[in-house]
Amino acid sequence: MRRIVIYDTTLRDGTQGSGINLSVEDKLKIARRLDDLGVDYIEGGWPGSNPKDMEFFTRAQEMTWSRSQIVAFGSTRRPHKPADTDENLRLLLEAGTRAVTIFGKSWDYHVQRALRTTLEENLNMIRESVAFLRKHGREVIYDAEHYFDGFKANRDYALATLKAAREGGAEVLVLCDTNGGTLPHEIRSIVEATRREVGDPVGIHSHNDAECAVANTIEAVLAGAVHVQGTINGYGERCGNANLCSVIPALRLKLGLECLEEEALAQLTDASHFVAEVANCTPFDRQPYVGHSAFAHKAGVHVSAVMAAPDTYEHIPPEAVGNRRRVIVSDLSGRANILYKAAEIGLDLSRDSPEVRTILDRIKWMEHAGYQFEGAEASFELLARRLLGGHQPPFEVGSFRVVVEWEPDGRCRAEATIRVRVGEVEEHTASDGNGPVHALDRALRKAIEKFYPEIREVRLVDYKVRVLNAEAATGAKVRVLIETTDGRDRWGTVGVSENVVEASFFALTDSLEYALLRRMNRAAVP
Repeated sequence: MRRIVIYDTTLRDGTQGSGINLSVEDKLKIARRLDDLGVDYIEGGWPGSNPKDMEFFTRAQEMTWSRSQIVAFGSTRRPHKPADTDENLRLLLEAGTRAVTIFGKSWDYHVQRALRTTLEENLNMIRESVAFLRKHGREVIYDAEHYFDGFKANRDYALATLKAAREGGAEVLVLCDTNGGTLPHEIRSIVEATRREVGDPVGIHSHNDAECAVANTIEAVLAGAVHVQGTINGYGERCGNANLCSVIPALRLKLGLECLEEEALAQLTDASHFVAEVANCTPFDRQPYVGHSAFAHKAGVHVSAVMAAPDTYEHIPPEAVGNRRRVIVSDLSGRANILYKAAEIGLDLSRDSPEVRTILDRIKWMEHAGYQFEGAEASFELLARRLLGGHQPPFEVGSFRVVVEWEPDGRCRAEATIRVRVGEVEEHTASDGNGPVHALDRALRKAIEKFYPEIREVRLVDYKVRVLNAEAATGAKVRVLIETTDGRDRWGTVGVSENVVEASFFALTDSLEYALLRRMNRAAVP
């Protein structure tokens, strides 16, 4: 089995993406997670560009890395300046990494217009910079910037830059599609031609400006590349880099090539979400392999087939990458969807159970009224349990009132009063807040937490309002989606009304009732 080296540049190239800014602590957390995953190289940053990256390397030297090598990144020496006096190269050595990646110009147009030096001097810069780092005992990975554009513009010169890096002692030559505009068929032919001229090993670094970064990476590997660069979730400048969360499973599961260990591959979804969380980015639900919807099934006929044979609509087992199958209930659902979800939440139903049709009809009616259960599976479970009978809600709300008071000095406050019954006991309480929903949430919690103190661990993590019929202006119906966590799991609930406070109330009460239901179910398991 041919082995492909995985080189992660999330901490350097990934941070050039719009809206991504990582602290030193963030970078160390992600690096530790990547080390657990087992990538071969972790590019930590450019020590010559900012103090934060230099601090990262200083602290990384004090840590133990079990599977990965930390790599420092930088450029070749400046034109007409000896390598041993170049500040950038000196800082690369000070970073203390065993491996170093440097980039140089491959496109004659860039050499003359960006570097403003001669083609011959650029070759000297590449050769001498690599040789200087090799002389100081570093493994050198050479990134050939704009290689594919350079090859198409001036094949002989682009190849000459690679030969200069090889003469200097570079271990691997990485061909970079820096502008991200090369198409897959071009990648394959250029990689094959390059290998014939300069030999192996070669690598690939693709950007996603033409939506081809993953495809280009795979084509390069098929053409003989053995070193792959990319980022977790495809983060990166402009349209991003090759997404390692797609590249890695494609290499191992589709092409049968060795990269991550099998047990590490099963951590890929978790790693993807971890990096998104640390980077403060919302995970992309429809991301292949690791997205929340990557193995989601909505149409009834699809669900029926998946229940009989999962591979009818799944290209790989979701567990292989640490993901899971999701069956969505909606107005497109059939009996199979309801049966699957019922089994998932521990409800005993058969295809012929009349309750299946009852639940299905109610779902379709509610979605027609504006509800959406795709992101509110907790509300679906509560609905199903209520319709099946026997469900005892942990609390019942008798009534509530919310008052909002605005004063000319700009102050605005809200107060909510609520009546809640728990068993035979009625609580009548009030609370204020910075808005009507906040006040209502606080009042509801205040009323029930004396009976259920565990509710203090439950917190709202997301709140979305969607206007359903904008033509009705301020009288429009709205859908409120709430995401809640107890520190262990997350769940979604939904409410719909022409009154945003009422819609929020429906979603809030479902979120707290579901939290208590989960706690009771856990307690019932011996």
